[in-house]
Amino acid sequence: MKVRIKVWRQKSANSRGGFKTYQTPVLNPNMSFLEMLDVVNEDLTARGEEPIAFDHDCREGICGTCSLVIDGKPHGPHRGIATCQTYMRSFKDGDQIVVEPFRAKAFPLVKDLVVNRKSFDRIMQAGGFISVRTGGAPDANAIPVPKEIADLAMDAAQCIGCGACVAACKNASAMLFVAAKVSQLNLLPQGQPEKHRRVKAMVERMDQEGFGSCTVTGSCEAVCPKEISLDFIARMNRDYALALLKGEPKKAKAGGAS
Repeated sequence: MKVRIKVWRQKSANSRGGFKTYQTPVLNPNMSFLEMLDVVNEDLTARGEEPIAFDHDCREGICGTCSLVIDGKPHGPHRGIATCQTYMRSFKDGDQIVVEPFRAKAFPLVKDLVVNRKSFDRIMQAGGFISVRTGGAPDANAIPVPKEIADLAMDAAQCIGCGACVAACKNASAMLFVAAKVSQLNLLPQGQPEKHRRVKAMVERMDQEGFGSCTVTGSCEAVCPKEISLDFIARMNRDYALALLKGEPKKAKAGGAS
């Protein structure tokens, strides 16, 4: 099969960008979308043209690096998978496929399809710590955790921080990502002492990074490759309201790593 790809090309954050269309070489329908881009880049390199820059790492749907908008949808046409798990058999011979980077003020473009998502790291740094030294790691079974709570925390921990929720949201909101990370840390007993400080610090950092407000349209949940539930946003909102009522200080001094 062959397809045409209409790809966003931009040399740097400060240069003018635009779409450019390429005809692919012959493709195996069973190759992944990223493998298709590899083939296109090999062809471009052979012709003396600059290859398309795009992010990738594990290519197993785990790392969240493959941040592409394919035909207007983050990660492509299917539900519950990342770009690297999207295969060319999802398209028809002769199709034109539009490929764009994630677009959000808080995800500044670096080059072509590559964006800077360090804002997510800074949100995690704002709340992903404990403020007291706890000594060595306790035995895994030393603190009993009810199965229902453990399962819920694991559901939240599935978030791979890819940013698809932001790319799909009309407001470029990061609420689903932040809610998943807050819940992942706050649900378990080890996260309880810093619970209210953490949710305040992470929500405030999210606002500082320039993400928009959540209007609960559900587009974030629809495109999330790990299908993180909107329920976590409701849980985080409750935690945040309680933190405001308790008047917890904005940020605790980090005395130990989580």
